[in-house]
Amino acid sequence: MNLSYWEQKQWLQNIDFAIVGSGIVGLSTALFLKQRFPKSNITILEKGILPQGASTKNAGFGCFGSLSEILDDLKSHSEAEIIQLVKERVDGLQLLRQTLGDSNIDYKAHGGYELFLEKDALIYESCLEEMSRINSLLAFLFKSDIYHKVSDRFHFSKVKKQYIYNKFEGQLDPGKMMQALLQRVQNSGVKILNNVAVESYEDLNHSVKIKTDAFELNTQNLILTTNGFTNALLPIDLSPARAQVLITKPIQNLEIKGTFHMDCGYYYFRNIDQRILLGGGRNLDIEGETTAYFATTNKIQTELERLLKEVILPNKDFEIDQRWSGIMGVGSKKKPLVFQASERVFVGARMGGMGIAIGCSIGQQLSKLMV
Repeated sequence: MNLSYWEQKQWLQNIDFAIVGSGIVGLSTALFLKQRFPKSNITILEKGILPQGASTKNAGFGCFGSLSEILDDLKSHSEAEIIQLVKERVDGLQLLRQTLGDSNIDYKAHGGYELFLEKDALIYESCLEEMSRINSLLAFLFKSDIYHKVSDRFHFSKVKKQYIYNKFEGQLDPGKMMQALLQRVQNSGVKILNNVAVESYEDLNHSVKIKTDAFELNTQNLILTTNGFTNALLPIDLSPARAQVLITKPIQNLEIKGTFHMDCGYYYFRNIDQRILLGGGRNLDIEGETTAYFATTNKIQTELERLLKEVILPNKDFEIDQRWSGIMGVGSKKKPLVFQASERVFVGARMGGMGIAIGCSIGQQLSKLMV
């Protein structure tokens, strides 16, 4: 790139903090860094026109884990680890709402439901048997039971006629959330350079040299917040995980309201603008969906459409309006990675599909690592 003296002087020199990725974690990190160091020069490098990954591509669930998902996680995590994970998600959602305001993110507390297909009787019975124990385990967070059994009210098909309800779950608009966060960050004086892909970096102890596909620059500190893409810059316990989504055109007299989970969190849907947004199905092809490539596949999209037709909207005519995918970051553990990688390089990654819940607080944690 042929940069002028003015461009280099204004945008590429005397950088205190360079943040890679303008998703919820990167923007939150910048916002909290500006609060700690008001006079600091902060630049965010984003490879896309809009934030890539999952921040603007997710379903907008203000959730912290369905009952079956928590029980499944207990197979590989201790009770203490699960308690800490849920607490971080609950606290993170609260921080996000306090930081941006419910009206700015279109937050609605419609509650969350977990549905069980008739064929999943064993999982359903296990959840009913363990519900009291999990409620007791997590009761300190809300001072009351989280999960309750409720009767069918939405007329779904081929599911158990009683659901598990969580009144503390909500939904939001990821587009409005990111727009509000972008405005806050830009108003604070942070610079955002889009269409700039970071290819490599070198920690020189006194500074960090960054090589992009457009130019090179130096910064006093480098912060990697690229979640599922972080392994391209630093080898860590993380893999990209693609999640596919579709949304219908508006449906007349749609009465479905809330966030809905199925199959240990592998499927999820919600109402939005008189439409149904449905995502998931990664479990149908774990190997194929362990990718950083944005795409939709016939195998998963066909199954999503089948669920819409046979389970969610059995007596409704609908048309598919859009399809897309997002890239999450997962690993051997659900706990996110927040650490100092070297003298001047820091990392916040592996949101585990919970970026809405914990992204803002991960940014706050990262900002506190700086001296």
